[in-house]
Amino acid sequence: MVTIQCQNITFANIQAIFFDKNGTLEDSESYLRSLGQKASRIIDAQIPGTGEPLLMAFGINGNSIDPAGLIAVGSRRETEIATAAYIAETGRGWFESLRIARNSLNEAEKYLEKSPAPLFPGSLELLQSLSAAGIKLGIISAATTAEVKAFVARYKLNDYIQAEIGVDDGPGKPDPALFLQACRVLGVEPSAALMVGDAVGDMQMARNAKAAGCIGITWIGKSDHVQGADVVIHQLNEIQVLGF
Repeated sequence: MVTIQCQNITFANIQAIFFDKNGTLEDSESYLRSLGQKASRIIDAQIPGTGEPLLMAFGINGNSIDPAGLIAVGSRRETEIATAAYIAETGRGWFESLRIARNSLNEAEKYLEKSPAPLFPGSLELLQSLSAAGIKLGIISAATTAEVKAFVARYKLNDYIQAEIGVDDGPGKPDPALFLQACRVLGVEPSAALMVGDAVGDMQMARNAKAAGCIGITWIGKSDHVQGADVVIHQLNEIQVLGF
């Protein structure tokens, strides 16, 4: 077991640390903004007048994206449902609306697959140092499990990440089920695991699962986006191994 320190807060007897993906390990702002813009254009071409309302629903305003908005923190399923709701408002049936939403998001993702989001500075180095200290590591993301696995493979993180947990058909954050599932995969108790994330949902999920603690990271300095965190950091290198 390891003691982790962040600023003046210490977490003792830690066996595992789980990370969110988008906005925590991965600098996904530009990618997610482009994804929402592309999907809204595809849908607007089929149903004129839906593009601008969809951008607002996604949390996209010009070249900025709300870190707490739908496209930033919602699961793929939640994004599909919200998108379909806007389409259904035009009088289309629900299943047709879901089909259009799903196909449009798939097409947008395919268009952007050659320009994936990069890792944040320090992500790889932190995972390497934590792994070397004997801490088990995992990712708990609102992305699909397939997307999490693709992310781990793309950046060759397989030597460090032992649990790849995404949202498929089950509940998303802040339901504790994802955190508890990740703990089962690694064979640790929630009370010996930390959560690192950039959204309120990450903090609530960890608290609901009775985790050892939750570390909020805000690269843009807005701590209200991680309300409920035990400590708020602005760089990943603020997570330090204090002792074994």
